[in-house]
Amino acid sequence: MLDFIPLQYYTTIYYYLLLIIVLITFFRSNNTAINSSRNLGTIKSLSGFLLVIVLFYMGLRPVNYRFGDMVVYNHSFEMYQQGMSFIGANDIVFDFFMYNCAQIMTASTFFLMCALLYVLPLWAACRKWFKDYHYYAFLALVASFSFWAFGTNGIRNGIATSVFLYALSRDKIVFKILFVLIAIGFHKSLVIPTAALILTYFYADPKKYFYGWLACIPLSLIAGGFWEGLFAGLMADDRVSYLTGTNEQGAFSSTGFRWDFLLYSASAVYAAYFFIFKKKFINPTYNRLVCIYLAANGFWILVIRANFSNRFAYLSWFMMGIIIVYPFLTKIQIKNQHKVLATVLVAYFAFTYLMNVILYN
Repeated sequence: MLDFIPLQYYTTIYYYLLLIIVLITFFRSNNTAINSSRNLGTIKSLSGFLLVIVLFYMGLRPVNYRFGDMVVYNHSFEMYQQGMSFIGANDIVFDFFMYNCAQIMTASTFFLMCALLYVLPLWAACRKWFKDYHYYAFLALVASFSFWAFGTNGIRNGIATSVFLYALSRDKIVFKILFVLIAIGFHKSLVIPTAALILTYFYADPKKYFYGWLACIPLSLIAGGFWEGLFAGLMADDRVSYLTGTNEQGAFSSTGFRWDFLLYSASAVYAAYFFIFKKKFINPTYNRLVCIYLAANGFWILVIRANFSNRFAYLSWFMMGIIIVYPFLTKIQIKNQHKVLATVLVAYFAFTYLMNVILYN
């Protein structure tokens, strides 16, 4: 464990490391072509470095209340170590995973394993989709606004979304289904993007999904708390309190209609609109990813006033980095594309840095 790092600076150091990596990527993009052998060698090294740094810095963090629900997970883990029977009440796959880990390893090793399950599926999905250029997509994912929070606080949710994204990267439908079911087993909330995924196999016209996403904004503004109550009535889970509770803890809880986070979500929507309709980027995989994002994000907009609505926002936000960079990494279609891509990554990370470092402090 990295106990020698002052806890009050632990998370901030992570963002400073990312800032350095993002800036290195940007400055190199000014004088190298994206497909040059020199650049390919550099990003291969950066990819390995970034993977190791994120994995071990996140996985070896101390068990402390500063990482939110980590202490709750640690308590459950210790109860299993002390002989508590397997419960499996909520998220059966995660509970089974924790129970078995408690029989053979320490808590610090368990959290490292959680980090592995959170980070490696993302890296593997990027490798599958983008081959030699996977570094840029992986950087976009780890530089996302909520990436650190869902690796250290909302751990089950974070692992579930990573497994789900890995499922989307699989070619064979049997593996897609298998990993989607595993993702739901880690966190039941993944039924929302799963429903969106299933819908795309019946209807996958991005234009209609864009219209649907836009319609969710006035519907949320007009209907107020109607949608929270409606979905709470449909969800048979103890976590419906996220929709109807009155707990005022957390920066994301009960703060009304969040225009700032809506604009953040809209950045991926605009990127998808630009490439699909302006640049005529035709790619079935990208279309499906965009439709899933729009549907899941539209759901969040409807319940945007809910307590801890970041839990629902992340059901689409975990895809944002991929939505934004996918067209850059599969087709040359913009002048100075390498520099534009790096500039987009800087802008994307700027929001993360603003919210988690500047405004937070």
